[in-house]
Amino acid sequence: MKLYVGSDVGLEETSLCIVDGEGLTVHELKVSTEPAAIRSAGEGYADRLERVGVEASSLGIWLYRELQPARLPIIVVEARRMRVSLSTMRNKTDRNDARGIAQTMRLDWYRAVHVKNIDMQKMRTLFTSRKLLKRKLIDLENYIRGALRAYGLLVGAVARGAYEARVRELIEHSDPIFVMTIEAMLDMRRVHPRGHRVLLQVVQHDPVCRRLMTVPGVGPVAALSFKVGVDDPHHIARSRTVGAHFGLTPRRHQSGTSIDFEGRISKQGDVAVREALCEAAASLLLRVRKWSALRAWGPRIAKRSSMLCAITAVARKLASILHRMWVSETDFHVGFGAKITQRLRLKPAQ
Repeated sequence: MKLYVGSDVGLEETSLCIVDGEGLTVHELKVSTEPAAIRSAGEGYADRLERVGVEASSLGIWLYRELQPARLPIIVVEARRMRVSLSTMRNKTDRNDARGIAQTMRLDWYRAVHVKNIDMQKMRTLFTSRKLLKRKLIDLENYIRGALRAYGLLVGAVARGAYEARVRELIEHSDPIFVMTIEAMLDMRRVHPRGHRVLLQVVQHDPVCRRLMTVPGVGPVAALSFKVGVDDPHHIARSRTVGAHFGLTPRRHQSGTSIDFEGRISKQGDVAVREALCEAAASLLLRVRKWSALRAWGPRIAKRSSMLCAITAVARKLASILHRMWVSETDFHVGFGAKITQRLRLKPAQ
């Protein structure tokens, strides 16, 4: 008889539950969160294992990469869908979660998650690290401005390149301890440009990113973010569904015959990719002056709706165009947007 395994992964211990095709519990145990321990726990049932379910998480993806080469039928399942299924249980424990995951795997009521390869995961780490450093850079600059303001030293409107020189000019005749404190924060401020330079070097040597950057408004950050978010363009069957994949399509609420309306965008999927696409769309509509079918489409939406809706609609179309360019290995040209719109029958976001 086929067996199904549910695993609730914790930082130190993982609860395992093995059920048969009838839903009866065969074995329950707790092991350390290590690939070798989990592999040894299922050795006695290896020939009968049909599916092994693990929720999508950082540790879950790590276990998937370690256990898949051992030919264990492990599947990373969507945590959001699994949470709905497990919420029906009266008591939430690690043991009950493992039981629920095992039953879900038996009933085939799960949604598998695409696991990025290790190289894309490293690129994602680079991208998120740069974003974190950028956020801390802004916090440091604002803190320095506030600290100097308490002594009547106003930084004022200054370019980012001249910021450090302006601060050093203001604290030149200040107390030595105060000067050392500000200089320490200025030293930390220099870390962010290094992360950005690494990102630019990666994009410069990546042919896919260079092809995506032929689209007006798409820069290095947007190109790398989109590539990391998609990972494998062939696991998305249709280009017109890429916008929904990143939460750029409106939600719909329908009940009976009297309630049927569309709301705001769903905001599902990778937040970083959605932000990058919207920034690229805003740059295309507000900064790029060169005409293209893609740029001409946005203002028509803005006239009958709003600029925010136009940016969202262009971002969704931009996602489809970038995916089609990636799959077909073609660069962008001025009529590409109109051709893709006609082929995919894209409609503006509400």
